[in-house]
Amino acid sequence: MDRIIIRNLEVFANHGVFPEENRLGQKFLVSAELLCDTRKAGLSDGLDQSIHYGLVAEEITSYMKAHTKKLIEAAAEELAEHLLFTFPLMKGIVLEVKKPWAPVGLPLDTVSVRIERSWQKAYVAFGSNMGDKRAHIEAGIQVLRDEKRIRLGRISDMIVTEPYGGVEQDEFLNGCLELDTLLTPHELLEILHRAESQEKRERLVHWGPRTLDLDLLFYENEILETEELAVPHPEIEKRLFVLEPLAQIAPYKLHPVLKKRVKTLFEELLEKTAACGGQ
Repeated sequence: MDRIIIRNLEVFANHGVFPEENRLGQKFLVSAELLCDTRKAGLSDGLDQSIHYGLVAEEITSYMKAHTKKLIEAAAEELAEHLLFTFPLMKGIVLEVKKPWAPVGLPLDTVSVRIERSWQKAYVAFGSNMGDKRAHIEAGIQVLRDEKRIRLGRISDMIVTEPYGGVEQDEFLNGCLELDTLLTPHELLEILHRAESQEKRERLVHWGPRTLDLDLLFYENEILETEELAVPHPEIEKRLFVLEPLAQIAPYKLHPVLKKRVKTLFEELLEKTAACGGQ
């Protein structure tokens, strides 16, 4: 990824834990590496194809002055998000906030916090087989749409599928969606659970009926396994009701563990299912 770099922009602001820091203010130095694609701007020589670093510098200055925080960690976190929301061509940012007048009573050059934040692409499967299935799904998608740190991308068609797992129940509506997010995988999982809870999702029977099911399938190429979350979802390659809609919106997405494209996984599972007589 290309980078536009702003180094040591001086901002006088009132961040700090101590009352005198909030009252008197002090100097901060802000450096930012703006992750973006400069290719079009480089070929066209057009500013509209790039990020205007002068406007970014002005935005950093005004935001730092207007939003006072106790910790430079908080100042950096909020500033990074604000810039990513404000400048659409910015895919990510490496941001450092330096505090050269840190009140520690010891000889030092500066104290700083350096963070890196960027939009991350994820894929989510959705399904419902209770009540007004389409309404449950659309309500869940709206929860994602309303979260400012999520940008929805492509959404597959909803397909009718047979229940999975051997529990007798109504047929499902299933599909998949793409999103870009500033949330971590666990933070995104919390949003998915919140959407399910809104639709009165109850986990009473494993693979049983549900008003809304939202599963995190992929988060970039991350491989993660904790007590709460496994990414990629461990059963993607076994589920036609996931692979069919996922292949519609992301056929060439590479499974980071299996090293196969979604399109290939779908075709292989179709052949296997046909060989087993549809079972």
